[in-house]
Amino acid sequence: MRETLLYLKKMRDDGVIGKYAVGGAMAATFYIEPISTFDLDIFVVLPQSGEGGFVSLAPLYAHLRAAGFKEDKECVVIHNLPVQFIPAYNPLTEEALDNAVPMDYDGVEVPVFTAEHLAAIALQTGRGKDRARVHSFIESGILNPQKCADILQRHGLQEKWKQWTN
Repeated sequence: MRETLLYLKKMRDDGVIGKYAVGGAMAATFYIEPISTFDLDIFVVLPQSGEGGFVSLAPLYAHLRAAGFKEDKECVVIHNLPVQFIPAYNPLTEEALDNAVPMDYDGVEVPVFTAEHLAAIALQTGRGKDRARVHSFIESGILNPQKCADILQRHGLQEKWKQWTN
């Protein structure tokens, strides 16, 4: 994973991607017990292309192919680690990117979504494994209650939080 994270920093420095952060299950492992996952979710801001400000993954994939990395389903395998690039797709993921915190992974500083944003995104996504992740965050005591409440309120997730936590 270390080599993959170093390559992501290089991609940002080279302008291939803009702001980025680790999200999903791999990000959760910075806060709670490891969760089974097969890929690294990287939320990104990509340069706009075309009229109307459309964002395309095509230049990103072209860059990665030229660097010798292979596609595997929805991922690109970078230094033996499947990486899924996910453009920030709504106000919550954009906010999570803006508030990502630097974490250390084997001497590499990597931006990671906050636990509170990860919990809110899990609520919004709504899968069974997301519900389990929310409960793991709660049980760990890692969530800042005020910060979490503010995020849930801003994104209209208070009712779902009540349903999932009662």
